[in-house]
Amino acid sequence: MPQTLGNLFILAAPSGAGKSSLIKALLEKHPSTDEHNNAMQVSVSHTTRASRPGEIDGVHYHFVKRTEFEALIEQGAFFEHAEVFGNYYGTSKVVIEHTLRQGIDVFLDIDWQGARQVKAQIPDTATIFVAPPSKEELKRRLTERGQDSADIIEQRMTKAVSEISHYHEFDFIVVNDNFTAALSELDAIVTTRRLRKEKQIIRQQQLFDSLLGHN
Repeated sequence: MPQTLGNLFILAAPSGAGKSSLIKALLEKHPSTDEHNNAMQVSVSHTTRASRPGEIDGVHYHFVKRTEFEALIEQGAFFEHAEVFGNYYGTSKVVIEHTLRQGIDVFLDIDWQGARQVKAQIPDTATIFVAPPSKEELKRRLTERGQDSADIIEQRMTKAVSEISHYHEFDFIVVNDNFTAALSELDAIVTTRRLRKEKQIIRQQQLFDSLLGHN
């Protein structure tokens, strides 16, 4: 994929580490775009799981039937897809590529398997792992959410160990102990990626043409 003004970010973490809250807070902190900042948005994934209370189709996820999802896999429509707890999740190629070309930063909330698949296709992707400060804190957060049964929480804790074992595959690591500090670290990563030469050449081309007397 050719260089685009938009940046692609992947945030992965065990369930309960706080990555979704961090992404939401980052988007609220940067509500608009200007000459220094790209617009931001979270990629809306496809999934075969049932919607939860308050979730809207096309906003939180594209909810599809299993047969429809499998047909999209056959068509090569996804950058990545995975089956988690019996449900498929996938990221659309066409939507992501179009959004990046528009100069919009895109955040993918996916697991390490998806991160590996996307990174292989778009090496310029910035991958970020969000880690909990301890197993005890992770379990407390999962319990206090009140969304899952005790059995599901234990399954999530087991899966968390698998997720965390891949931390070394990521470009950046943020430990979400203090939420404000973790948000500042995530913001710094985004700013650093935007200020790279490859992005600034695209964003500031007219400025440099003017400074060098090319127009």
